[in-house]
Amino acid sequence: MPYKNKTYVAFDADSDIRYYNLMKAWKQSDYSQFDFYDAHDLNVIRTWSSEQTIKTRLRERLKNTKLFVLLIGSRTRFHYKFVRWEVEVALNLNLPIICINLNGKRSLDRELCPPILRDELAMHISFNTKIVELALSDWVSDHYKYRKEGRSGDFYYTTETYTNLGL
Repeated sequence: MPYKNKTYVAFDADSDIRYYNLMKAWKQSDYSQFDFYDAHDLNVIRTWSSEQTIKTRLRERLKNTKLFVLLIGSRTRFHYKFVRWEVEVALNLNLPIICINLNGKRSLDRELCPPILRDELAMHISFNTKIVELALSDWVSDHYKYRKEGRSGDFYYTTETYTNLGL
């Protein structure tokens, strides 16, 4: 089995790609310790590929992933064809999930979070390099600990955690 060190980021490509691109810029910045191994770099998907081909390639990426990140924007919950499907696969693979609210909310946003994730074991955070960096470094081990304990539901960092990060 290949070593799973990738982070898979799902998002509404029509509306929220700029946030994904910003995360990639954070990764390359000399000013941040932010890092992730981008699962989208694993194989090429052509724009003319069939839905089945795209899903097959995405599933390959998800199988080589240690962490699933969902960028939650104003329209994410309405994307069933790929985003919901990606979430379902991540859940079936028992991947740790980080939900990043693009609107600044620091916990579960019941209005915007896809319903499939509302009662699942997931970390909910705001979109900021420092808190994303913390979640990427801590959530994988926390997720497996909580899963072993039989816990579920939404998790989030306290106001104190954000304050300690200068946020």
